[in-house]
Amino acid sequence: MNKKQGAIIVTLLVLIVCAGVMATKLNNPLYVNGGDSTSGKSTVSFNNDKDESKSDTNKDTGENQYFDESKLTRDQKNAQTLQTLKTLIDDQNVTKSNRDEAAEKYTQLAMNTNYESKIETTLKSKGYEDVICSVEDNKARVVVKSKNKLTDKQTRDIKNVVVGISKVQDVEIETKQ
Repeated sequence: MNKKQGAIIVTLLVLIVCAGVMATKLNNPLYVNGGDSTSGKSTVSFNNDKDESKSDTNKDTGENQYFDESKLTRDQKNAQTLQTLKTLIDDQNVTKSNRDEAAEKYTQLAMNTNYESKIETTLKSKGYEDVICSVEDNKARVVVKSKNKLTDKQTRDIKNVVVGISKVQDVEIETKQ
């Protein structure tokens, strides 16, 4: 697989994630209830039921709103930028040097998007409730959901994860509740 195919795959993954997040935000998410066949209800129901209690994933929507909105905004911005760069790369009227520069930026943005996703997944697997990561140029910004201030060990662990995945040395860490 060459670089161009890799970049296309990453772009498609970003667009799929954006579409999924937007669909979830715009539509009522589907959930499967216990499948109580005695009540006559279907096992698949919508969250519009007034008498049903909210599912666990929707209880803290207000608390996770910052993380969800930030991820959505970041993904939309990245997808738009990737599309703009792709248009420049494909435009034969643009000079070769400008196309090469756009291709380099495209590749870097695609790689940064991949790094962000890997960092978020790795930190969540280490027990953090929610994480958002942004990698730009030679700086990474990580926001972790935590009610308490991070310990020195947690800060070192987060920096080690970021440096290990993205090779970016300048790491800024914040906490949000």
